[in-house]
Amino acid sequence: MTTETSKEILLIAPVMDTLMNRLETHFVVHRLYEMADPSTFLRSRTQTARIQAVVTRGDIGVQTSVLEFLDHVGIIAIFGVGTDGVDLAYAHKRGIAVTITSGALTEDVADMALGLLLATARQLCLGDRFVREGRWLSQAPGLATQVSGKRIGIFGMGNIGRAIARRAGGFGMQISYADRYQDHALPYIYAPDLLSLARQSDFFVIAVAGGKDSAGIVNRAVFSALPNHAIVINIARGSIVNEADLIEALQNGEIAAAGLDVYANEPQVPPALIALENVVLQPHVASATHETRQKMSEIVFANVTAFFNQQPLPNAVELCPK
Repeated sequence: MTTETSKEILLIAPVMDTLMNRLETHFVVHRLYEMADPSTFLRSRTQTARIQAVVTRGDIGVQTSVLEFLDHVGIIAIFGVGTDGVDLAYAHKRGIAVTITSGALTEDVADMALGLLLATARQLCLGDRFVREGRWLSQAPGLATQVSGKRIGIFGMGNIGRAIARRAGGFGMQISYADRYQDHALPYIYAPDLLSLARQSDFFVIAVAGGKDSAGIVNRAVFSALPNHAIVINIARGSIVNEADLIEALQNGEIAAAGLDVYANEPQVPPALIALENVVLQPHVASATHETRQKMSEIVFANVTAFFNQQPLPNAVELCPK
């Protein structure tokens, strides 16, 4: 642990050991999540006055009520790309920079989207259980759904959405997308709104950023617009989907199936989703590979180091007042 007490960090949630070790080698790290009484620590001006950086995860963020105690914080370094757990307007008002691990997890998350799509459509998890339980000895497996040549609708055409589209192109799929603006440089079909995208999708993949603007936007209206044979894939944020509407659509046959890596109240997954045979579930692990998590760790450390060295931040997000 460094003796440079001016370089102190508040760590909101656990991170990889490699990142933790590097942070503790160069800075003083206060682990808020391990404190028996975090509120007492935060109320101690002697402690909080020295903290200039916050490190957190994208799925956790940092509450504004915590930031209000940190008068001298200048950066929130996020392990991940999600900023929905941070009040960006408040950060802008305070002049607090926010950084993410942009570029590191795009390919892994896109891989997971296609993995969930294939696993759900081709019923890979059901097939695995069918063999393991010995049912193949006495009965024939059922039929699944073809993927190649089908229509895929991607909600959110950022870096991850584009990576998903490139993979879908390898399957000869017809690719459509919905986003705030049409990118005329893309060779894909632009849908002017979410319902239009849903109506022309055999596979509906959610890749849009989470946050207030997208909360609950994939709801009953979207599920009703989808064909009954459609499969929904979500590798973005659970908050984007109205979970009750999704469960109802699955139970009533309004859509055929779903592949989910994220949920509204993680790690709590509704029992109704767990009970459904036409749903493939993952524990929010789209970016969870050794290679990507290492890259993410390096990016977080680079951003924090640049901040303390008063250098340009490599991965700062643009903060706009609202």
